[in-house]
Amino acid sequence: MRFLIHLLFILSVISACSPKKETVDSEKEIIFDIQKRQQASVDNKGSILFGDLFSGGKEKGSGVVNFGTSNVLWRATLKTLDFIPLSSVDYGGGLVVTDWYSEPGKSNEQIKIQIRFLSNEVRSDSIEIKSFKKICTTNVNCGNTSLSENFNNEIKNSILNTARIIKIEEERKKK
Repeated sequence: MRFLIHLLFILSVISACSPKKETVDSEKEIIFDIQKRQQASVDNKGSILFGDLFSGGKEKGSGVVNFGTSNVLWRATLKTLDFIPLSSVDYGGGLVVTDWYSEPGKSNEQIKIQIRFLSNEVRSDSIEIKSFKKICTTNVNCGNTSLSENFNNEIKNSILNTARIIKIEEERKKK
């Protein structure tokens, strides 16, 4: 009897570990060529499906947020922060984090900036900025503090101004 129970247990474990055959949807086209995939993304205007995360109730059910090539705020942020090395960029989640940066001649002071995209509209409440300053008295003795809201607002204004310029240039190209 024990032998039969063990045999059934082993057979159930083995059958659970066997590879499952996946069905392929014939309507979905898998693009292996990178250039074709990039062109398909451009043709679709770089849209990513996010549910109602950014719609704010305006476009109920549409759930399309444009990041990347068609998102003006995203491009303006990368253009504004092009002098700082980026540590982490989450395109899908709308997050940009810079690496620690110090101005030439001020190696004991460094700043780090985090930008979170809350919407894809060019408005002041569409992005949230946090910045930090690290001051080191020695190589091992460092302290971190948050920078002032004035500093964060300067960066936000710079990004929004750059976004407005990009948007105006795009409108001129369309005409």
